[in-house]
Amino acid sequence: MSIAYNEAAKTITIQTVETEYQMAIDRYGCLRHVYYGRTVGGEDLRELHRSYDRGFSGSPYRAGSDRAYSLDTVCQEFSSCGVGDFRVPSLGVQNADGSRCAELRYVSHEIRAGKYSLPGLPAAWDPDGSAETLEIILRDPVTGLTVRLLYGVFPERNVITRTAIYENGGAEPIVLEKAGSVCLELPFGSWDLLHFHGRHCLERKPERLPVMNGVQTVGSRRGMSSHEHNPFLILCDRQATEDHGECIGLMYLWSGSFRAEVEREQFGSVRAVLSPGDESFRWTLAPGERFAAPEVLLSRAEGLTRLSQQFHRMVRENVCRGEYRLAHRPVLINSWEAAYFDIRADRILDLARRAADLGMELFVLDDGWFHGRTDDNAGLGDWFENREKLPEGLDSLIRGIRETGLLFGLWVEPEMVSENSDLYRAHPDWALAVPDRAPMLGRNQLVLDLSRREVQDYIIEAMSGLLERYDISYVKWDFNRSVSDLYSHTLPAERQGEAGHRYVLGLYRVLETLTARFPGVLFEGCSGGGGRFDAGMLYYTPQIWCSDDTDPIERLTIQGGTSYGYPISTMGAHVSASPNHQTGRTTPLQTRGYVAMSGAFGYELDLAKLSEGELEEIRHQIQHFRQDEALLQQGLYYRLDEFTEAQDASAWLFVSEDRSRALLNVVVRSPHANAPLIHLKLKGLDPDARYAMEEDDAVRSGAALMYGGYTLPQLIGDYPAVQLHLKKID
Repeated sequence: MSIAYNEAAKTITIQTVETEYQMAIDRYGCLRHVYYGRTVGGEDLRELHRSYDRGFSGSPYRAGSDRAYSLDTVCQEFSSCGVGDFRVPSLGVQNADGSRCAELRYVSHEIRAGKYSLPGLPAAWDPDGSAETLEIILRDPVTGLTVRLLYGVFPERNVITRTAIYENGGAEPIVLEKAGSVCLELPFGSWDLLHFHGRHCLERKPERLPVMNGVQTVGSRRGMSSHEHNPFLILCDRQATEDHGECIGLMYLWSGSFRAEVEREQFGSVRAVLSPGDESFRWTLAPGERFAAPEVLLSRAEGLTRLSQQFHRMVRENVCRGEYRLAHRPVLINSWEAAYFDIRADRILDLARRAADLGMELFVLDDGWFHGRTDDNAGLGDWFENREKLPEGLDSLIRGIRETGLLFGLWVEPEMVSENSDLYRAHPDWALAVPDRAPMLGRNQLVLDLSRREVQDYIIEAMSGLLERYDISYVKWDFNRSVSDLYSHTLPAERQGEAGHRYVLGLYRVLETLTARFPGVLFEGCSGGGGRFDAGMLYYTPQIWCSDDTDPIERLTIQGGTSYGYPISTMGAHVSASPNHQTGRTTPLQTRGYVAMSGAFGYELDLAKLSEGELEEIRHQIQHFRQDEALLQQGLYYRLDEFTEAQDASAWLFVSEDRSRALLNVVVRSPHANAPLIHLKLKGLDPDARYAMEEDDAVRSGAALMYGGYTLPQLIGDYPAVQLHLKKID
């Protein structure tokens, strides 16, 4: 068993292969956090926590004269609010009497086989039945508010999932003003916060900061997880590197607004709390009602690389679902940067024929195909073909594309509505908008109110109609604006604070229904690129368009930052035109190919404008990708930028699980005259084996490549790149 309870000591211990997590029930009924780190063999570590009287840190009334005991100083597994702990709380409440207090005391716990589920929410799943569940019940003795802490233990993954379920066990309504999913205490050490910020077209850029005295908060108020701040963060030892030092990651399975708060308090202890929603969140619990907070994946490792690899496997195998999670993904051609809104059957069919000739497998018809859609000002919500553009209908176009041998995919944006649409004219109240206020417009579109069941049902039936009528193998599900004017016409005034959360629950219901109805369809998530790139969406869509920025040099930062938590197989990445449509930068086709192969691979450019030499190069790229696909999508991933930053280059490495094959990628970000040579030390190889390097006809030992390293030949020109294959020969 990976979960053990010591009745005499009142301790609960969770063990994975490499980590240990301890908590204890103290004499006053507080559930104390004791330890999370490298395994210590179950040894009781409570003695690490010593208490004495701290000025201005008062004691609970029930502690009497025990002034050494204070909720303001003890490490808590799930912190209370308003009762003497002045640090970041795990929850916020407004009770029926107007008070804002909740003191959570231990009631009981249960250990059971298998992984708990969260109906209506994405949650890690347990395909082989090896996980276990710990459920701990905490209760406020005055109001009856009950919090059920759930822990799902994946021993071989070194992952513990966390969430909290709130239940009103009293006789009066309770308003949740904050409903944390997880509270993690780190009582000792010097910590850095590594988070992933950005903007549209430059998402998930790593930023590492010392954890300050005070509270650092990252999050989103945009109704989606956002381009600006990803719901994934790492707390790492101040001296931690890719290979060494304690690293703890927290990944949120949530696609809406969120708050991640990290506080270093007066005595140096660090607390992290993740919760859904923003300051406007308010959820009323009537007596007997429950609220389930979204799930968090918690993992700990030595070094950032090992931590990333643990998350990669967990997301790939225990979060993503469906036929495509570990299967071959078709190499696609997307029409957007080739045609934009200029959808004409002859042009599209010509692009499809050229793509099929090059070995591509899937054609994706992007925006512009549906009723009233000539630009981004109209049509959203009316999900039937534009007969002016496609006079013979969408079915005729699909048949033509299928005759080339390609599968067919379609772009949709079901959560949005244009004012100039039949849907809006029929149901203007279905859009989120505050009465008597003109709403904000993003791309001249509004957001449908997915908190409403009838809106969810409309989207389900509209999308089901497309997938039933047409031969569609892939759906690109887009979401192209932030959520504002958050007001649902079906919620009473006192419950408008629930609208944002109910919206995301509605989205999850829609996606759950559609993916169950159409298990053979590959769904790709998108939100203006990477604005909703989170583990919650990956539960339904095993890949997400990583960014609208297809410039390969910018993608080095975007995909590199994404790799800290998310596997390569989840990152939609395309070869696009040069000069690039977003930056105007000119880059070699080879460089664009190598960068895009480190993702869910495809193309997005007008093939008719390429030379014969470029077309032949694409043909070879696709052949090479197929040969390397298993290694690229499921191999162990190593960032090597620690060796290349001084040379203005990026390097990354894939190594197969059995260490028999490896693939090294290097791209020069900024070429310089008389530049120093790029020297790398490879990782993850078998030191006792010998490897043939196909591209330079050399044989070297794994030890020589890892400890002595490899020096690349001089790389000159516009953003040159190399890809080197290694194969174990003995």
